[in-house]
Amino acid sequence: MMKIKNILLTTLCVLSFSTFAQKDELKKLKKLIDKDVPSAKDVEEYKMNVSNLEKVASEESDKIALSYYKVNIPQMELASKGAVPNPLELQKVFSPKYISELADVYSNILEYEKKIGKKTFTDDINEEYKQSNPILMNLAIELGNQKKYKESADILYSIYKMDKSNMDFLYYAASYAINGQDYDKALQYYNELIKNKYTGEGTIYYAVNKANNAEESFGNNKATRDTFVKTGAYEKPRDEKLESKKGEIYKNVALILVQQGKTDEAIKAVADARAQNPDDTGLLLTEADLYIKLNDLDSYKRVVNQALEKDPNNKDLIFNLGVVSSNSNQLDDAIKYYKKVISIDPSYFNAYLNLSEVMLRGDDKFVDEMNKLTTSEKDNKRYSVLKAEREKNFNAVLPYLEKAVELKPNDEPAVKTLMSVYNALEMTDKYKALKAKLNN
Repeated sequence: MMKIKNILLTTLCVLSFSTFAQKDELKKLKKLIDKDVPSAKDVEEYKMNVSNLEKVASEESDKIALSYYKVNIPQMELASKGAVPNPLELQKVFSPKYISELADVYSNILEYEKKIGKKTFTDDINEEYKQSNPILMNLAIELGNQKKYKESADILYSIYKMDKSNMDFLYYAASYAINGQDYDKALQYYNELIKNKYTGEGTIYYAVNKANNAEESFGNNKATRDTFVKTGAYEKPRDEKLESKKGEIYKNVALILVQQGKTDEAIKAVADARAQNPDDTGLLLTEADLYIKLNDLDSYKRVVNQALEKDPNNKDLIFNLGVVSSNSNQLDDAIKYYKKVISIDPSYFNAYLNLSEVMLRGDDKFVDEMNKLTTSEKDNKRYSVLKAEREKNFNAVLPYLEKAVELKPNDEPAVKTLMSVYNALEMTDKYKALKAKLNN
């Protein structure tokens, strides 16, 4: 037992505190912390007892108890004010730093008591977690709304540390960390999700509260939802399936690694994921997105075509192939892909617009050559040939542009391009009508 120096009574004897003294401090602290609304005097006494315990705690169990009571000082101070704290007060006390400290202390206590098989603080911590969890969640959301993404991520990670059975908090912490451009922490969180084989799949259970006619979520607790419905307080139960987030997680890991200049690691991460989950289309698309990011268009096409083998009518994938081909100046391929999209979905506006752009891209070469011709007989013949070819191209693109404008009459790029084609084809009436509509 540690000796406590400088404690003199009427005699000159130096006394050492015994286990009894430590137990006395613990009893006082337990009594004070159990008060619903401690007074200012109670808080001062609480702090004094924490300080005294700090001087004498030598056994591991005493140090664990000290950590519990010490970390709760800010909450004792808040509770002494009596009234329900406003959000500003709450944010001041429950700062991300304090919540992180609280989570570390509570996690250590829970681990210790599980190891020794004795519950001194476990039940209190679990009850406190149950009560404070909604408050901390709302605080994290509020900070996110204030664009304080790093702070929000820290709080969500702390909530996860206090209950590692719910990995959704870790997933959302990673998402907020990305929003806050804290890529190192986001990568740490995503890797922990991957290590624990988190997918995010599941079911959220809803029911309508008869008192306010509002649909409320019961999270993943079907039994609770069903119980409330049976009581008659709720009605219209509804289940919502959650899709796997695995592809998104690996995609974000890959993008972070690329952003950090770790291209090889990014490719390996996605390749390893696909090797473990060869039928996961989400991961296949993640790999495709990675190649786009790396400007490896050939690899992108290869992977997308693999995806199309599983889903041959995926119009978005085919459209993206059109974009990639167009950007690579592979115009015939681009035209083929855009027309394929239109055949699958005749209302796909961007396919019409992009197809028109690709088909009109060759117009410059006609104009350049026509402008260089002289008035010689030979050049006049050549001019007529080029003019006919140009008009043929305009007539070919016309129905696609007209359909685009039909789908989105107020899209200015589409309208202006169609006006140019009308003008080139000397379709004066249609040109004037469209121009008048545009100016209105």
